[in-house]
Amino acid sequence: MTATKNPRRSAGLLLFRTGAGHGLEVLIGHMGGPFWAGREQAAWSVPKGEYLPGEEPRAAARREFEEEFGRPVPDGEWLALGEARQPSGKTVTVWALRAGIDPASAVPGTFTMEWPRGSGVLREFPEMDRFAWCAPTVAAERLVKGQRVFVERLRARLAGDGD
Repeated sequence: MTATKNPRRSAGLLLFRTGAGHGLEVLIGHMGGPFWAGREQAAWSVPKGEYLPGEEPRAAARREFEEEFGRPVPDGEWLALGEARQPSGKTVTVWALRAGIDPASAVPGTFTMEWPRGSGVLREFPEMDRFAWCAPTVAAERLVKGQRVFVERLRARLAGDGD
């Protein structure tokens, strides 16, 4: 296997909440665009995005949350959940943040792509078309495979903190 000079890296922020009549829940987003339309299983993601060498991963996580959710990052302590290599080869670094935020308040950023392919027509799609609070078991079904580890790490971290 050959190494690349600039391996792809992403950073993201996993919001979570506990209590108020429910256990642990995490906020995840359903990926937008025609490829993900109509899919639920393995079609959701932590709000995250790529960053370039020299950019601080935490700053990228903040920027990407604000772009994808469309609102400022809530105040609070960021808990490092580490990094994980995705099946694509990309390395993702994620932090968790305890926050109560209404998924309906999202104003997702958009991207443009040719659709249908080969048509020459450019269309705009939301980066994430909806957000939801999910229990860890539901998140495990919905999240893309390579990101499920971050929910497990958050559960372990909270169990160690007595939450």
